[in-house]
Amino acid sequence: MSAAAFTQFADLNAAALHLRAQLRSKKFALLYAHNGTGKTRLSATFKGLGKKVDIDGETKERDTLYFNAFTEDLFTWHNDLDADTERYLMLHPTSTFFAGLEGLEMDNRIRPLLRNYGDFDFKLDKIPLTDSDGEVIGEQFVVRFFRNHGPDSENMAAENIKISRGEENIFIWCFFLAIIQIVIDNDEGNPYDWVKYIYIDDPISSLDEHNAIKVAHDLIHLLSAAGEKLRIVISTHHVLFYNVIANQLRKKASAKFYLSKGEEPESYLLENWENVPPFHHLSTLVDLCKTRDNGELKNYHFNMLRRVLEQTAAFFGYESWVECLRPEQGESEKAFQKRILDLSSHGDWVIFESPKIDESLHSAFCTIFEEFRRSFPFNPEWFPPSPAAAPAPIPKA
Repeated sequence: MSAAAFTQFADLNAAALHLRAQLRSKKFALLYAHNGTGKTRLSATFKGLGKKVDIDGETKERDTLYFNAFTEDLFTWHNDLDADTERYLMLHPTSTFFAGLEGLEMDNRIRPLLRNYGDFDFKLDKIPLTDSDGEVIGEQFVVRFFRNHGPDSENMAAENIKISRGEENIFIWCFFLAIIQIVIDNDEGNPYDWVKYIYIDDPISSLDEHNAIKVAHDLIHLLSAAGEKLRIVISTHHVLFYNVIANQLRKKASAKFYLSKGEEPESYLLENWENVPPFHHLSTLVDLCKTRDNGELKNYHFNMLRRVLEQTAAFFGYESWVECLRPEQGESEKAFQKRILDLSSHGDWVIFESPKIDESLHSAFCTIFEEFRRSFPFNPEWFPPSPAAAPAPIPKA
């Protein structure tokens, strides 16, 4: 397995330009990044590169339809705190995201999608749109939700209900999927005929694992039907969602990356994850294998190793991750290895110590890592032999 390649960018603008260059030859770009890294800002930067504005600041041309936290903010609740009866979701009245909504029969487009995920229903409605002085200046679209009950569902319905945050995210996601379908169909009069790129950032917040898998599967199924005109970026911090998408893209023209912050202020790193296995625990082990060899061990690597032990124990039904420690020296060595992992991954002193790891702890890490791989063998192709000599036994303090 070849080592993953890192590319450093001075800022998000340079990283977004690189993604656009990648999409000249790839239909999909899949991006994994931890929360707080800059995924949402990268999606906004990517979109901004496709906008052309006039001297008055008016957008004259654009090429990216995106879904991220800003998209979700276009839907806001009116909770009717006084009477507690008129609850509805308001659609931002001036956003181009809702362009052409009037003649698209969006309710009939959204409803079949929504039935795949939820047991609630909705209806699009209009209310007067007022200015800051209370003057009516037009109409505004709102969404009212309801849930049918009992065998005679037409006569028994809970009206104007406040749906859960997870259900709200599902509805907004289905709204977005309906727009994607309009883009793909590209019928005459399509108000989204300007779309060349679709950028989707973390669409599954507040969803359980079942729906995360279903959303990932349905999304790639839908986007695979899009012609060569469209190019798609999907970014996420959700491990399971990334794994499912990566597996779905195995036989499709795609690029996969890991986004992280660089050492310089505002700089970013993109690591090529094309040859990284799309299963998180295996990816973590590959990362730890590289750490074993490059000498750049940090305390969080002990935490990563312990997390892999915990995941393995859960998979095999063990009561504790300690059962995955199987040193040749026996129980006393097992207790010592547990102590090493406890101190290095959860000790209070970790946040105050130097980031450098001394040779004895590095040796301990290598020993635990190699004994785990011997006891629970994964595909050896992912783990090249260590260029260094076999690690010495863990020194007794």
